Amino acid sequence: MVSLSAYLTVALIVFCIGLFGALSHKNTLIVFLSIELMLNAVNLNFIAFTKYGFFPNISGQVIALFVMTVAALEVAIGLAILLTLYRNKKTIDLDEIY
Repeated sequence: MVSLSAYLTVALIVFCIGLFGALSHKNTLIVFLSIELMLNAVNLNFIAFTKYGFFPNISGQVIALFVMTVAALEVAIGLAILLTLYRNKKTIDLDEIY
């Protein structure tokens, strides 16, 4: 059986990779993908806490499902904004948008 600390360690590593990607890249698409990676790390924490009984019943799984739904909406709206930016400015780099 996998321990809770193993889940938390993996989630921390995934979150740190996403944070590094969001802070170090200038491409807007990579920033969006990095934010999605960070949200998946949060979901892993919710699922792990539910598995080990820190949340009653399946509330952690329901929260993770809600976070995934919000993340999908974020991607849809973000890609629509990126498409509009690319049509107008011919670039999606964060430094060249302004």
